Amino acid sequence: MQDVLIIGGGACGLTLACLLKQQNSKISVTVAEQLERVGKKLSTTGNGRCNITNLEIKQKNFHTRCPDKAHRVVSLFDYEKTKAFFSSIGVEFINEGSKVYPRSLQASSVVDALRFACGKFNVNTLTDCKVLKINSNSQGFTVLCDGDQNITAKCVVVATGGMAGGSKLGSNGDGYSFLKSFGHKIFERTPVIVQVKTENTLTKQLKGVKINCLVRVKNKVETVAIDNGEVLFCDYGLSGPPVLQLSRYCRAGTTLSLDILPEYSLKELKALLINRKTIMGNVSTNEFFAGLIHKKLGQTVIKSCDIPLNINVKSLTEKQLDLVAYRLKNFDFKVEGHTGFINAQATSGGADLEQFSNTLMSKIKPGLFAAGEVLDVDGDCGGYNLQWAWSSAAAVADGIIKYLNQGK
Repeated sequence: MQDVLIIGGGACGLTLACLLKQQNSKISVTVAEQLERVGKKLSTTGNGRCNITNLEIKQKNFHTRCPDKAHRVVSLFDYEKTKAFFSSIGVEFINEGSKVYPRSLQASSVVDALRFACGKFNVNTLTDCKVLKINSNSQGFTVLCDGDQNITAKCVVVATGGMAGGSKLGSNGDGYSFLKSFGHKIFERTPVIVQVKTENTLTKQLKGVKINCLVRVKNKVETVAIDNGEVLFCDYGLSGPPVLQLSRYCRAGTTLSLDILPEYSLKELKALLINRKTIMGNVSTNEFFAGLIHKKLGQTVIKSCDIPLNINVKSLTEKQLDLVAYRLKNFDFKVEGHTGFINAQATSGGADLEQFSNTLMSKIKPGLFAAGEVLDVDGDCGGYNLQWAWSSAAAVADGIIKYLNQGK
């Protein structure tokens, strides 16, 4: 019988295995991973660079129905402890602004470091091992895996991840079923940090164009959320860091509104356009925005105002200039949905955190723990979801040590 069985060989599961063995080398730990290798999803994070954490970790960066408990978990294993842990297994940090990356700028090197550490600590790692069911018994748990393989353990940790990335990265939602079988409540799951599908007539015309702008999510006239940065126009809608960040607020019927020139007020922008009419009166509207914004974007804005591209700028009326100015400040796209879990970086929703202790042991079934994305906690873009993986793994490690000691 194993002391601990960790279901899921991802960021959270591998870190938990290492932390357990660092605290007590005598604990027997098995990691069961359904894919052919561990850390597959982790190796793709941050476009392969791995935004491992963030220098600025605050409660507002995490989204959950139990914010105080989530904040406590993160606070007890914060940036400094995260840095110290990774340094102990050979990973040094470098930051770009507040975002923190491995010094190698390779996500694969983080996976390798965790994998090497698990080998050093004699963690039993099983790949191509799909868990089918968790049964409890008087001594702990019997876990049924495919191939009629049974694993018995005193403690079981569900660290399967959520649904972000899809089944190719091992994110098929099995963890929710395991927890639900013990009576745990599972909140509705939705993709977050994901590209947004919009009405795409204009975005198709602008496919590949990138602009720095202010982005608002509007529900009718009310602004729900706001961010800024580089937006990418796509054939299906919009992408780019601010769109990904705001995607959690984007529902069918809401609007993504781009302020193309946020440094100007509407009044200042109207004055600017009137001045451009004076100095560029002899050019066509096709060239009206030369030197101000991306040419193709400018042309699309003009066309969206039902203004021909082949008339002279001097013929623009005050009413047309007012409309163009308004459109530059409110380049709106109706939201139709998102591009799905397969493209998402995180899952919103999951197992109710209220049903777990501060060390993330089930209040329903002692000895059963959950960690990482399977729980109802997700973070903003910028390293926060990986920080939750590290912090929740640390909380579970502490809980398991205490639980096993109590059983002696």
